[in-house]
Amino acid sequence: MPGIGNVSAGSVNLLFGTHTLDDACSQRWHYKPQVMVSALNLSLYITDRHGSFSKGLMLYPELFKQLEAVRWDMARDIHWDNFDVNKLSQEQARTIKYNAITEWAALPATEMFLRDNRHDSDFSAFISIWFFEEQKHALVLMEYLRRFRPEFVPTEAELHAVRFEFDPAPAMETLMLHFCGEIRLNHWYRCASQWHSEPVIKQIYTKLSQDEARHGGAYLKYMKQAIARFGVEAKSAFAKGGVLMASARRTAQAMHPTNLHVNKALFPNDTVQSRLPDPLWLEHWLDRQIKFGAAWEAKVVERILHNVSLMFNRSFTTVQELNKYRKELSRELAQSCAEEALLPGPA
Repeated sequence: MPGIGNVSAGSVNLLFGTHTLDDACSQRWHYKPQVMVSALNLSLYITDRHGSFSKGLMLYPELFKQLEAVRWDMARDIHWDNFDVNKLSQEQARTIKYNAITEWAALPATEMFLRDNRHDSDFSAFISIWFFEEQKHALVLMEYLRRFRPEFVPTEAELHAVRFEFDPAPAMETLMLHFCGEIRLNHWYRCASQWHSEPVIKQIYTKLSQDEARHGGAYLKYMKQAIARFGVEAKSAFAKGGVLMASARRTAQAMHPTNLHVNKALFPNDTVQSRLPDPLWLEHWLDRQIKFGAAWEAKVVERILHNVSLMFNRSFTTVQELNKYRKELSRELAQSCAEEALLPGPA
């Protein structure tokens, strides 16, 4: 399922496009990468704000190999013949339809990524994998309905309704939202697999949950790359996003990028969920149907904090501890920006 945008405004210039840093610094840095290919490796040279070049291996080639090695085939690997007609209710079929439409929103998310990452061919290439696999999620859910509950197959109009433009938003904060969104969706689909008793859809949701976990792992690699290149700027952005996405129990809505506002001009119909046939289905699915309760939410928070601890090389056991660190980073970034402002400009 795609992750899309910020809490108040949508799309991003992820990692190496023009992007706004933390609130402590209102400047904009411009990163214009140049890709240089040798016979031995693929290396990415990035012009930083000081005009110097940093070098690092592109992530896409290895991510391609890793994801290709574990990719499942919809015809061969889904056990369609195991379908049990007595174990799928109309209510359950309707939720499968809505998840299929939500997955289809990978299309506008990909358009956003490619638009805002023209200077980052590495990440843009990875998005080709992400888009393929997310659209396959929509397709396999629709194929399930086509075979077993054709009256619930989404129409083209219903699918097209979730294709709309997202506003620009801070890049690195949004990268963290995407990462946390993949962790959350992995747990949603695992919970959904347990809720269903029909064998084929149980298997499908398990496949999807594993894909979402791998996508989260890929995003994590790009986050670590950003920290290595941009230091406290990246850390501050990721800490902010981590605090937000790990604080879902404090919010009335499901904390996932597809449930956040992404286009000011279209408000309030500017979330993916608001454009589905039933905009309230997600909360009902989570609370009343699959019963994604406190125990599941605790697992999501634990995974976010665990990965953030690894990323920052320090331990966080609560959101409060991460928020305290976020404030430290914000002060450090503000000081850095103040010092930068005092430096003489180019001659």
